[in-house]
Amino acid sequence: MKKVLMTGVSFVAFGLANAAIAADTLPPMGKTVCDPYKKYSCLDSYLGDDFITRFINYYRLEWGHEAAPSDPKAPPSRRDGWPATPESTPPMPFTEWPYGGSTSLGVTRPSSIDSPLMAALGNTKLGEAMNDNHIQIYGWINAGGNLSNNTVRGGNSPAAYDYNPNTVQLDQAVVYIERLPDTVQKDHVDWGFRLAPIYGENYRYTTAFGLWSYQLLNQNKNYGYDLPMAYGEVFVPHIAEGLMIRFGRYISIPDIEAQLAPNNYMYTHSMTYTFDNYTNTGIQSTLAVTKNWMLQLGVNVGTEAMPWHVGEKIANPFPNPLYPNSTMLKDPGAQPSVSAGVRYTTDSGNDGVYIVANAINNGDWGYNNLQWYGLTYYHKFNDQWHISFETYNEHQNNVLNQNNPAALAAFTAGGTPFSPQYMPFNAPFLAQCSSATVFSCRAEVQTYLMYLNYKPSALDNISYRLEFFDDKEGQRTGVKTRYVETGIGWQHWFSPQIEIRPEFSFYRSLDAPAFNGNANLGIAPNKNTALIGSADIIVHF
Repeated sequence: MKKVLMTGVSFVAFGLANAAIAADTLPPMGKTVCDPYKKYSCLDSYLGDDFITRFINYYRLEWGHEAAPSDPKAPPSRRDGWPATPESTPPMPFTEWPYGGSTSLGVTRPSSIDSPLMAALGNTKLGEAMNDNHIQIYGWINAGGNLSNNTVRGGNSPAAYDYNPNTVQLDQAVVYIERLPDTVQKDHVDWGFRLAPIYGENYRYTTAFGLWSYQLLNQNKNYGYDLPMAYGEVFVPHIAEGLMIRFGRYISIPDIEAQLAPNNYMYTHSMTYTFDNYTNTGIQSTLAVTKNWMLQLGVNVGTEAMPWHVGEKIANPFPNPLYPNSTMLKDPGAQPSVSAGVRYTTDSGNDGVYIVANAINNGDWGYNNLQWYGLTYYHKFNDQWHISFETYNEHQNNVLNQNNPAALAAFTAGGTPFSPQYMPFNAPFLAQCSSATVFSCRAEVQTYLMYLNYKPSALDNISYRLEFFDDKEGQRTGVKTRYVETGIGWQHWFSPQIEIRPEFSFYRSLDAPAFNGNANLGIAPNKNTALIGSADIIVHF
C-alpha cells in the first residue's frame, strides 16, 4: 500500500510542476494540437504514448474545466424518467443527494470515474485488462493546516478533523480499487467491490476496535492506517426498480458529511458528524421500490466493531455492579444490530428526505455503540443555492458514572472493558450523570446541523455551516455542555482533479470549558471557545 501511495504522490507532484509550463507552451510551428473537448476521438493522441506523459497531459487537459471531455458514444448515465440530478461535481462534493450503504441506484455505470491514473494506463496491457473488466484504481492525496487560538496538542478537539492546533499535516492518502456495478441497466445481475486503504492523521476517526486499533488505542499515533471500506456488492435489477446488497465493512448509512475528504463541503467537520457512527460491518440491502422511494435494511455487528469481538470475553479483576462477574465482554457493543432507512426524492430532484435508524441493538455502553436515530433533508432552490439539514438523537445505555466515586474506582481498577489497563488512549468517555448516587446512566446527544451552499461559478462553492450540539452527559466529547458552532468555507476547483478549501470556523461551549485540553495527556480543557482558520488541498489521481 505504501509503495502505491508514494508513487501517486511522486506522479502528482511531477505533474503539477510541469502542467503550468505545458499549458503556456505553444506547439512547434506547423504542428496542430487537437482539443479533446472539441473532438473526443483525438483524446488518445493528445495524451501521448508513455505513462508519465499521459499522466501529466491529463492534468493539463482538464485544467480550468469543470468536467472531463465527453465521449459521444458513452451510454446514458441515468435511467429514463429517473429523478433529475440535483448537483454537479465540481463544484459540489456530490451529484446525487447522499445516501449510504449502496452504490447510487439508477445512475451508475462501470468504469465511470474520471481518473488521471486510469487515463495514463489506458494504452497499456494492464490498463486494457482493467478496462475490459471494469476495474479502476484511483484516489487522492489530502493535506492541510490550521491556525488556532488553542495551543495544547490535540487541543482543537472536539473540533475535527484538525485535531492538532497550529500545524500542517497529511490528512489522508487514499487509494480506491473498485468495480462499479451497472445500476442503469435492468437486464442482468451485476456485481462490484471496493477496497479503500487510507493513511494519515484521519485514521483516528475511522478506526474500528479490533482492526489495527492498537495504533490509536495503545500507541496514540498521530499518523496511522485503516481500511474503512472493504466490501462487495450484488445488484439485482429485476426486483422492483433494483436491489443492491452490500457485504463487508462500509461507511455507515446516514449523514451529510463523510470520512473521505472529497465527499465534504468543507475541510473541517461539524461536531454532528464527528461524534456519530462511522463504519458498520455486515450486510446492507437497498431497494429502489420506485424511482422516488428507497428502503434499506441491514444487519451488522454494531458501530466501529469487528465480528471477532462478538461474544469475546476478558478477565475482570474488579467485579462491580455494572460488570459483576469474573469475566466481561471485551466490547459490549459488538453484537447483532439492525440498520434501516427510507429515502424519498422528488421527480425534479430538488428535494430529498432520508430517515435512518443505524446500528440498533440493546445500546449497552461499548467502544462506540451508538443508537442513532435521525434524518437528513436537502432542498435545491435554484442552480446556485441549496440547503442541507441534519438532526439526530443518539444514546448509549449503562454508561459508567464519572460522578460516582465507587464507579470511578471500578474504572481505575480495571473493572470495565475500557479501563486504562486495556485501553490506555482514546477510550470512550464515561458519563457525567445528573445524580452522583447512580452507578451508571443513559448518555444522550441531540444535535441540529445546517449547511447553506452557494455556487457562484462552475468551479466554486461557498458553504456556510451552523450547528447546535448538546452533549447531555458529556460522554461523546468528554465535557457535559451544549455547543454552538459556525463556519464558512470556499471550495475552489482548479480542475476536476485539484481543489482547495480555505475556511474559518468558530466553536463555543456554553456550559463548561471544552477546548485546549487533551485527556490522553491528562490536560483538562481551559477554554470555552475555539477560533480556527484552516485550509487544505486535494489532489486526485
